[in-house]
Amino acid sequence: MNIEGFAKELNVHNWQVNKAKQLLEEGATLPFIARYRKDFTGGLTDIQLERLVVLFDLEKQFSTRKKSIVNSIEKQGFLTEELKQKIGTCSLLQELEDVYTPFKPRRRTKVDVAIESGLEPLAKMLMAQNGSHIETLASRYLKNGLKTENEVIEGVLEIVALWISERIHLKQQLRRLFWQSAVLKTKLVKGKEGEGQKFKDYFDYEEKVSRLRSHRFLAIFRAQGEGILKVSLAPEKNEALAIISRSVIKGTQSNDLLTKAITKSYSRYFKPSIEAEVRNELKDKFDDEAILVFANNLSQLLLQSPLGGKRVLAVDPGFKSGCKLVCLNENGDLLSNATIYPHPPQKDTAAAKKKVATLVEQYKIEAIALGNGTASRESEQFLKSIHYRHDISIYIVNEAGASIYSASKIAREEFPGYDVTVRGSVSIGRRLMDPLAELVKIDPKSIGVGQYQHDVNQVKLKAKLDYTVENCVNKIGVNLNTASKYLLSYIAGIGPQLAENIVAYRTEKGNFKSRKELLKVSKLGQKAFEQAAGFLRISDPKNPLDNSGVHPENYHLIELVAKDYNASVLELIGNKELIEKIDWKKYQGGLIGELTLIDLKKELLQPNRDPRSKIKAFEFAKIKSIDDLSIGMTLPGIVNNVTNFGAFVDLGIKVNGLIHISELANEYVSNPASIISLQQQVNARVISIDKERNRINLSLKT
Repeated sequence: MNIEGFAKELNVHNWQVNKAKQLLEEGATLPFIARYRKDFTGGLTDIQLERLVVLFDLEKQFSTRKKSIVNSIEKQGFLTEELKQKIGTCSLLQELEDVYTPFKPRRRTKVDVAIESGLEPLAKMLMAQNGSHIETLASRYLKNGLKTENEVIEGVLEIVALWISERIHLKQQLRRLFWQSAVLKTKLVKGKEGEGQKFKDYFDYEEKVSRLRSHRFLAIFRAQGEGILKVSLAPEKNEALAIISRSVIKGTQSNDLLTKAITKSYSRYFKPSIEAEVRNELKDKFDDEAILVFANNLSQLLLQSPLGGKRVLAVDPGFKSGCKLVCLNENGDLLSNATIYPHPPQKDTAAAKKKVATLVEQYKIEAIALGNGTASRESEQFLKSIHYRHDISIYIVNEAGASIYSASKIAREEFPGYDVTVRGSVSIGRRLMDPLAELVKIDPKSIGVGQYQHDVNQVKLKAKLDYTVENCVNKIGVNLNTASKYLLSYIAGIGPQLAENIVAYRTEKGNFKSRKELLKVSKLGQKAFEQAAGFLRISDPKNPLDNSGVHPENYHLIELVAKDYNASVLELIGNKELIEKIDWKKYQGGLIGELTLIDLKKELLQPNRDPRSKIKAFEFAKIKSIDDLSIGMTLPGIVNNVTNFGAFVDLGIKVNGLIHISELANEYVSNPASIISLQQQVNARVISIDKERNRINLSLKT
């Protein structure tokens, strides 16, 4: 695909693609291009830019593959100018591989033995439909290890089957048949009923390929990988054979030997090859869908509402091992930790209440962060039963991945003197204060907000999730003087090493006084500064623009605007009446176009505005288990996972409820993510309960 093809796929102009390519080749990052080079690229979005990076990479791989194929054919001595030109004009990988098929090096087969035995003349006779002569002539070819006439005929069939399989137009026709008519069928492996109960829906299952959906496909092939199911994927055999026969057999007279060769060609070459090809294409397509679901969920999780700089008591609930408590100050620093035992078997409730009340008072706690794990509901009721001297809000925090963090190198570096239980509790508290800042420390795959994330292409998954984290961090921006090195490493142009250097500089020299001071950090040059500066904030700076999304390259423009309207920069910021009076169009020129001016105006109106919504307290219904449910009940819940077949809801009990895509709304829904999001608070109606399989089905329909 060329520039024109890229532009067509993204529905943009060629020049926009060229401009983006130029910036990327110059080392610009996607967040920087999307935010600060809008006029240069014609307003390409972060989604379009990300897709372009993928397309550029695929084009590079395609070009490399072409060169590899040309070299391979040339080494074999078969490369002609015509063939080289044909390879050069291929625009699709499938087309390229079809051209290469006859020249692919292969291990020695029955075909090679047959050719070496001199059976090609007979094979040509069969292809010319003179099959009746072959059986007569077979005895003349009893040499080179061929002992019977049947062996001769079998060798001829092997050669003809291969020749038929090398017809590109036939493979293309069969490929279309597979996509249009192939059916995926599954069969339970004998004796695997018990082990494969979670795949029960697919024990004897079939579905047309054209109707397959990613979650079903990935579930089936996970089951195959675990040895639970046998899976086939093919159209009706007779339909496929008819396509080949129409191309190979001339006239209406049948030829038994040629028919056998056609059957062998389909079974030996066409079917395995195209079946694998279709599976791989479906896998790529469904991997991409599943990865996108994961990325969207991760984005929503990272951008969930923060509590902000409040003093927090974090509680990691538990029964036998007790509830772990930590007190954090406004910056998330650990002040104190303790363990209480309010639940059975110890059930030392009085001492536990006294300890919590004392910590709340002693450390001036303003909110409680309660993990949603084991004993969460019981701990919530316990915490609500305590009398506090001032209002305390209790927030349920999704603790998925907290145990991964607590045992990580990052946690050991942050809290070298504490065990994993304390670190895990700190993570829960910090997630309430600023989910983004805390969750960047955890491998996104460990957060568990996707579908079949361990079954998809892991390289693609990592790239997508890394970019998602980077995009979220840069969308919000970070405080240069308080951000951890882990958060700083996701800022455009920074990375792990420069993040460490920034923190080291901050530790040695004290807080940064301006963005410009970044240039004093070891190994942080002008390019890195250009990419990163706009996404870094400084609280109470000398230059008020250092605490905004205005890039330093545009400071001179804002200063000029302020001077033209007889105001200081400080007087201009937030002054809606003055900002609306400005004739912004007269300041256009160079990289500063209409789109940049719109962004500058927004920043001046609301500098350093956090796009995340305000957090809301939440309370589950007074139920303890699936046994307390009945059909028709309406329950409050929190969406804790969105897939492309529906959404899972935390109801405050051990079993999550599922709102199937068909129950999300009264109208048809094609994509659950379009109407429901992670951490959304919902009131859902119970429509079915399966206690044996621990399944609860919910509905949002009215």
